[in-house]
Amino acid sequence: MTTLGVFLNSLKMCCLHYRHLSGDVGSWLDRAKENNGGRYSETHVENVKVLAKLFPLYGLQLLYRACITQIPSGYYIQTMNSNLHLTSLLLPIGAMNVISIIPLLLLAPLIECVTTCYLSAEKTPLAPAKVITLGHACATLSVLVAGLSELHRRSYPLVEQTLSGKVLQVSSMPCFHLAPQYILLGLAEALVTPACELPNIFPADPKPHQRDLLTLPHSVLWRGCFLAALIVQLVYFLSGGNFYPDALHDGNLERFFFLLASLMAVYRLSVRGKALTVSPLAEKLLHYKACLRFYDT
Repeated sequence: MTTLGVFLNSLKMCCLHYRHLSGDVGSWLDRAKENNGGRYSETHVENVKVLAKLFPLYGLQLLYRACITQIPSGYYIQTMNSNLHLTSLLLPIGAMNVISIIPLLLLAPLIECVTTCYLSAEKTPLAPAKVITLGHACATLSVLVAGLSELHRRSYPLVEQTLSGKVLQVSSMPCFHLAPQYILLGLAEALVTPACELPNIFPADPKPHQRDLLTLPHSVLWRGCFLAALIVQLVYFLSGGNFYPDALHDGNLERFFFLLASLMAVYRLSVRGKALTVSPLAEKLLHYKACLRFYDT
């Protein structure tokens, strides 16, 4: 069975799941089992229950990816319209991207060290869902800070700056004032990306189509980019170019960032308690597998 076929079958069962939210969800899905006269095996139905619980998390991941794409888009425009001069040196616009990479370089080995210490002390590391939540909070805070930085940037007088042979009117605010939003977004990526590797969340099953379901999280990346582009187009047309202006000093880009932060916060609150929770037995299994990986190294 192909990945697409499995996903469509799972989606159909998940639609049945949400169609009968007012009743006993488990009983509705259990009716699809072969031993209850249905068309699906018990293993498939149980896996779909897990997949249905992951849907709110994937929806939040789409908004999170829309925030991450601000580095090459919204944040890039902010940097381009800020003072890039470091004494007599004109910094490249992409130099600010390095700041967002620093947390990833520092945190990756640190997180690995902390996890190793937990395993050595026979303690269970922090649950992936909690790490993802912390990363989402950092992303939300990043776009919120970006909005505040935009208000701060516009308060500075305009100066002339030459980029690629073109003279632009930009804010005299030093570009390093934008560093906090880059750091927060880099911190979010350092927390969320490793924790979103979800193979252990799905029940172990040797069948190939069960392993194919694990490719589903990777589609979130390009879907998040598409969502970000869609939001930009919507706010541009609905605001008449004010939320996402062609000339940054003539518009209110900070409102776009505040909108993203609000969407992240509201959706996070709406899915609280609906995302996947790991049972005590699953936590023990994850701890057992982590110990095996620890001793293999």
